[in-house]
Amino acid sequence: MHCTHCGICCEKTEMMLSSGDVERLERVGYDRQRFVRYDRHGFARLKNDQGTCIFYDHEKCRCKTYTHRPSGCRVYPVIFSKKEGIIVDDLCPMKNTISRIELEKKGKKVIKLLQRIDKEAASHRNRTKQMLSTGLSPG
Repeated sequence: MHCTHCGICCEKTEMMLSSGDVERLERVGYDRQRFVRYDRHGFARLKNDQGTCIFYDHEKCRCKTYTHRPSGCRVYPVIFSKKEGIIVDDLCPMKNTISRIELEKKGKKVIKLLQRIDKEAASHRNRTKQMLSTGLSPG
């Protein structure tokens, strides 16, 4: 893939995060309260700031934490579509530079990542339900 650093993939992102992503970013000094939000299904997602990913540097048109970026960002523009399965995201202007081999490799990573994230979200939902049933605040 030949990325032009256009930043389109960082706009209004709803990138899901694994616990590994969150821990990796915390280890380099980021506070999870600053970059993680949980949706109503228990999925951890990247926060946005002024319409782009919290880590996007508008002046440099680069990720502030590129070396430690989330797994979903690492495999982008390969994504999972409920209708089509593993595809290259049409939003990416460089989508045609993805080779078939790269699509297959990243596609396998996407599937494993989504399986892990699904498990983690289910666990988060269960913990939240338990806390609410005991009168504790999940938050």
